Amino acid sequence: MEGDDDSGAAASPLPNLTPRHRQLIPTPCGPIKPCSELSFPVKIYFCVTILSLLSVIGLTIETLVRQTEEDFTISLIQLVGVVFCVYYVTRGILQENRQELIVFVLSILLVMFRSIVNFTVLSAEQKPKLLARFVLILLVGSFDVICAIILIQSQSMMAFRVGGALESLQSQYFMLNLCFSMLTFDLQAQLCLCILLISLHEITLLHNIISAAGVLWACLKATISIIAILKELKPLVWIFLSQNVPEVVYLIYLLYTVIREWGKGNSYTLEAAFITGSCISVAIKSVLFWALIHVYRSFGQGLRERMFSSYGRIDS
Repeated sequence: MEGDDDSGAAASPLPNLTPRHRQLIPTPCGPIKPCSELSFPVKIYFCVTILSLLSVIGLTIETLVRQTEEDFTISLIQLVGVVFCVYYVTRGILQENRQELIVFVLSILLVMFRSIVNFTVLSAEQKPKLLARFVLILLVGSFDVICAIILIQSQSMMAFRVGGALESLQSQYFMLNLCFSMLTFDLQAQLCLCILLISLHEITLLHNIISAAGVLWACLKATISIIAILKELKPLVWIFLSQNVPEVVYLIYLLYTVIREWGKGNSYTLEAAFITGSCISVAIKSVLFWALIHVYRSFGQGLRERMFSSYGRIDS
C-alpha cells in the first residue's frame, strides 16, 4: 500500500508556479513590459499621448523665438517639463508606475493652465487665429489626464512579477521604484531651477556661471545615483548624498538673495517661481533621501538578481 501511495504521489503532476506572462524587458530603471502585453485601448492612449506631447514640444519651440524674456523662461521650463512627460508616461505605462503617472497628470494640467492664461490675455484680433490651437490643447490634455487617472486607479502587478510572492521583495521593489522616480523629479527640478536662476536679474554673472555648470552637475549626480542603486554600491550612495549638501546650502543662499532683493523689479513672476521651485525641490530631496535609505538597507537581499536575471521566476 505504501508503495502504491508513493508511486501515485510521484505520478501526480507538480503545480506550475511559474507566472504566466512574457519576459519583461531589462532597462537601466528596472524591467518594463513589452508593448505586446498592453491592451488595445492602452496602446491607442499611449500612441495618442506621445503624439500630443511631441506636438506640444513643437509648438513650444515655435513660440520660444518670439517671446519676451520672462515668457521665454517660462516656455523653456515648460519645454523641459513636456520632454520629461514623454519619459513619465512611457515608464508609467510600461512599468505600471503610479507616481510617474501622477506627475504626468500634474504636468499636463500645468500646460493646460498656462494655455488658458495665455489665451485670456490675447487681444480680440489674435484670439480667432489661435482658437483652434487652444481648443485642441484643452481637448487632448483632458483626454490624457482622464485616461492617466484611470490607469493610476488600475491594479498594478509589477511588484509581484518582479518580486514574486515574497512581500519583502515586493516592498523593496516599490521603494526602488519610488527612488528612481524621485531621482527623475529631482533632476527635472534642478534643471528648471538653473533656467530660472540664469533669468533672474538679482543674480550676478558668477551665479549664472555656477547655474550653467549646475546642469552638468545635476546630470553627473543622477548618473552616480543610478549606478549606485543598480550595482548596489554603498560608497557611491554616500558620494551622492554628499553631493547634495553643497547644493542645498547654495540653494538656501540664493533664496536669501532673492528674498532680500524682492520688490526691486517690475515683475515678481520669476522670483515667485524660483521660491516655489526651491520649496518643491527640497520636498523632493526629502522623499528621495527617505527612499534611498530604505533601498540602501536592502542591498544584497536578492532584489537586484530578481530584476536583472529571470524577472520574477520562482526558480531564480
